[in-house]
Amino acid sequence: MAVLPELQKHQRGRGFRYASSAPVKWSVGNGKLMKKIKIDPQAFCMLATPFGPVAVLWSLYQGAPKIGQILISNPEISALQAVEMFFPDAVASSCTEIDIFVDQVEAFLNGADIHFSLDLLRLDLCSPFQQQVLRADHTIPRGSVSTYRLIAEHIGNPRSARAVGTAQANNPFPIVIPCHRVIRSDGALGGYGGGPEMKRTLLDMEGFVVKKGLGLLYGF
Repeated sequence: MAVLPELQKHQRGRGFRYASSAPVKWSVGNGKLMKKIKIDPQAFCMLATPFGPVAVLWSLYQGAPKIGQILISNPEISALQAVEMFFPDAVASSCTEIDIFVDQVEAFLNGADIHFSLDLLRLDLCSPFQQQVLRADHTIPRGSVSTYRLIAEHIGNPRSARAVGTAQANNPFPIVIPCHRVIRSDGALGGYGGGPEMKRTLLDMEGFVVKKGLGLLYGF
């Protein structure tokens, strides 16, 4: 496996944790193909989960490993195809910090109660508006949901519920920033990059009853 020189001191042998001869599907953003982030990640780490593979794309930024994007599964395109298509120069590699992070993602998707730190995420790659939305998402506690309208009000732009939905749909860090905890004001689930069934399953796993009129609504 080729490794870029600047990654060598960070590399460990666990970068590619998922292998299958069958195609596995994923995407980002309401079932749409992901948009390439502003800088090419130099490495990726892929892991198997009950929801299909998850790819963590990372690179060194200011001398430390940082995550530029997290890709979750969905029936439209295989993880390997997408990494090859959008990030052809990325190498399968990991390091201590990324291993710890990936272990947390894996545990979360297997039901563990984990509140992720934002320290490893390249939030600076997002617009100021999207950063506001994603930081609001990050405060929604496990077992609760909020709505696009409530988040719009919380960030001081009450007429921006549709734009909030767009920011959610393009969340580069699903799971870690729990946009699955944001639903429509009428109680409907709304969209999710991993598909509605994954969204429903995650909320059920977290103890939220997905039914109109039930559950804890988080209003900040």
